Amino acid sequence: MFRIGIDLGGTKIEGIVLHESGRELFRKRIETQKEHGYRHILTQLQTLYHALVEAIGGEPHTLGMGTPGAISRRTGLLKNSNTLCLNGQPLKADLERLLKRELQIENDANCFALAEALHGAGNGKALVFGVILGTGCGGGIVYRGELIVGPQAIAR
Repeated sequence: MFRIGIDLGGTKIEGIVLHESGRELFRKRIETQKEHGYRHILTQLQTLYHALVEAIGGEPHTLGMGTPGAISRRTGLLKNSNTLCLNGQPLKADLERLLKRELQIENDANCFALAEALHGAGNGKALVFGVILGTGCGGGIVYRGELIVGPQAIAR
């Protein structure tokens, strides 16, 4: 089964299709255009997702996305995003409805830290701490291959 991943950033949205072996098959990058607001970002994500699906001929796939901020476990709304128009929005629910499929969503710094711990420079290490410095700033912690998230959906 193919894997589709999307990185929603403050200035760009990048998507990738991976073969089940982990080999990259297709990659596309577009501007976030956050100045146009929340609904526009949803449209940008939908457009990118359809291009990624087209690249694999509509074959079965999983879908995951890293995003600035975190989904509140209490409300289901995005919080703590440096892309301010995303805050207070039901991003996961809106995207699942728009794309007509389930979506796994996680804080982008957590995604980065987990990827490094499992497949990158931290592979084989008991403790990995990753920091992102970009349009925003965030960090993630992985201990023994498990992402550490607290009750607020960010590292404790």
